[in-house]
Amino acid sequence: QVQLVESGGGLVQAGGSLRLSCAASGRTFSNYAAGWFRQAPGKERELVASISWSGRDTYYAGSVKGRFTISRDNAKNTMYVQMNSLKPEDTAVYYCAASSTTLVAAVEHFKYDYWGQGTQVTVSS
Repeated sequence: QVQLVESGGGLVQAGGSLRLSCAASGRTFSNYAAGWFRQAPGKERELVASISWSGRDTYYAGSVKGRFTISRDNAKNTMYVQMNSLKPEDTAVYYCAASSTTLVAAVEHFKYDYWGQGTQVTVSS
């Protein structure tokens, strides 16, 4: 099993930037594809971005493409998402997740079987 802990959330003004980190412990992180999800109040959890085990392949939701960058450092067992040009609609709890069932940048929620506890991102207008 792998344990995931997010950090880096906070309050930022619109147009600002944040970088979230996801620290993995337990099994070797490079054995897992991974992704970032978010859930805003009253809305369903949605995939923001995903990344293959090597980091070479990535996927972005249309709403964040060009503004967010997902990356990972397997030597540090850590995944990141750099979020630029933040908008109030990016406000949500952000979760990192890992998949033991695939090594590619998965978009299907059901493929992710390990989750962090979440970190709040609030973007003020």
